Amino acid sequence: MRKASPSRTCAALAAVTSLALAATACGGTTKEDVENDGGSAAAAGPADPDAPTKKGLTVGFLPKQVNNPYFTTAGKGGEKALKELGSTYKEAGPSSATDTAGQVSYVNTLTQQQVDAMAVSAQDPGALCTALKQAMRNGIKVVTYDSDTTAGCRNAFVSQASAEDLGRTEVQLLAEQIGYEGEIAILSAAQTATNQNTWIEFMKDELEDPKYKDMELVEVAYGNDDAQQSFQQTQGLLQQHPDLKGIISPTTVGIKAAAQYLSGSRYKGEVKLTGLGTPNDMRKYVKNGTVEAFALWDPAKLGELAARTAVALASGQITGKEGETFEAGAMGEYTIGEDGVINLGKPTVFDAGNIDDFDF
Repeated sequence: MRKASPSRTCAALAAVTSLALAATACGGTTKEDVENDGGSAAAAGPADPDAPTKKGLTVGFLPKQVNNPYFTTAGKGGEKALKELGSTYKEAGPSSATDTAGQVSYVNTLTQQQVDAMAVSAQDPGALCTALKQAMRNGIKVVTYDSDTTAGCRNAFVSQASAEDLGRTEVQLLAEQIGYEGEIAILSAAQTATNQNTWIEFMKDELEDPKYKDMELVEVAYGNDDAQQSFQQTQGLLQQHPDLKGIISPTTVGIKAAAQYLSGSRYKGEVKLTGLGTPNDMRKYVKNGTVEAFALWDPAKLGELAARTAVALASGQITGKEGETFEAGAMGEYTIGEDGVINLGKPTVFDAGNIDDFDF
């Protein structure tokens, strides 16, 4: 496991164990999200943890969607880390979070440009595999972050948190807000999103616990990480389910759009909303009483860890095999888990008491 520094421990002080709902927004697969097809695509030969860190590398970041605030913040974290390490950051990606063919095209472009490594948030677990395997055959190290591919299509996956923790804690947080009683709905991203679907399965499993016997999941809606679609889906949920008591939106775009709708409607304060969002997006909705609490990890730290993992791979310090460790600067030491998964750590819960302490 990672050895957390005192400063990192303090930064995670709001990640209350029972509230680590990691209501994640954009994406994040985790060890449990990975469909194991034989393990991670670790490089041949042993790792050399004492190998010098290479400089002058180019690492391409390929988010699910460019100009998405969540991924922009993650990219800035990656860019800052690469500058510190003496390497170069490059970003490419589609403008739509559901343009899987576009993501494949950008993988091919980065391969043709002969980047040293790429960090990819996958829109689909399998669609990018052929292109990513070709990149690896060309000697490019591949890190997925936020949302994974199948394990054999990359060297390592940087996960924001455990899929199970994310799913179960989102239900737990909403249950506390609605008194463990009433109809609830989920506003997800795309129907193909690996991370979202895995979290939802854990949400459904959590709801099987007898303590939720008076809660009922009535619908899972999809806003495709588009603000207007998510706004309309929220409106539709409330029209179709007049007795709805709460909504979980495990996507930064979705939770903001849902909060925007609720804050201007008669449902403000009556229908509870939680999920994954950024403090800057959600601050006014917490302060005006639309939202009590939500959660997220620091996406800048997620991007930083993805960048540092990519450089460690390209330097030969790790290969992506379980049990390997590496130093991630001030973030501390990380250990690679099963299927090449590296967990960033616990998410933070944001509410009126701490939201002004964060700026992202």
